Amino acid sequence: MAGQTVGAILFDLDNTLIETTKAGGVAIQKTSELLRTALGIDDATISSICNKFKQKLLQENFDPLSGRSLDDTRVRHWEESIEETLGSLPRCSLGAECYYLWKKSRLDALSLSPEVRDLLRRLRCRYKLLLLTNGEARSQQEKVDAVQCQEFFDAIVIGGEHAEQKPSVSIFTLCFNRLGVEARECVMVGDSLDTDIQGGLNAGVRATVWVNSGESAAALDGSVRPHFTVSSVLDLPHVLDQLE
Repeated sequence: MAGQTVGAILFDLDNTLIETTKAGGVAIQKTSELLRTALGIDDATISSICNKFKQKLLQENFDPLSGRSLDDTRVRHWEESIEETLGSLPRCSLGAECYYLWKKSRLDALSLSPEVRDLLRRLRCRYKLLLLTNGEARSQQEKVDAVQCQEFFDAIVIGGEHAEQKPSVSIFTLCFNRLGVEARECVMVGDSLDTDIQGGLNAGVRATVWVNSGESAAALDGSVRPHFTVSSVLDLPHVLDQLE
């Protein structure tokens, strides 16, 4: 692709630089063990509770103005999941016990691999780097703190701290201004076609790079078409070579 020299790279966080889905699996396993010990229920019942929680998490639409914290909201997810499966909550503290174990276990399982750290160090010698992540502000900040990635970026932008998140153009414009670059100088890298790639296309970046974390090629049959697809963020240097 001929065009403007690349001056900056915008990275998504979850399932792009860190394996959030895998960490979530570890957290669910540990919470399953708690449920088994506390309630003496079978694996199918435990799976039902955990699957209900994961569905509530997926559909979550947290409102910071509601007067309830994100922690409170997610404790309630666990309480409802248990109640819906068993018909009642065996003890009033169980939802909180499940949530805080799940939360700690997930954060503990998150990390930037040595290979990703090395990649970011090398890239930062040549490009401006910015982390752009969607999500509730405190939750995403906790992930950033857990993996200690601040040193690798010129700026970190958490969507939940702003009026609009990816794929809205406004948050990309904020990122460009934060770095002092133009859209056509930037590459957007992420695992979500709907937010990372569509957002980059909306904003007019030089190139979008989809980190395909195992989704089928059929996912590309829709209207969102990344400029490049890689199986791992570690393949990014090969893409950048083509953009020179």
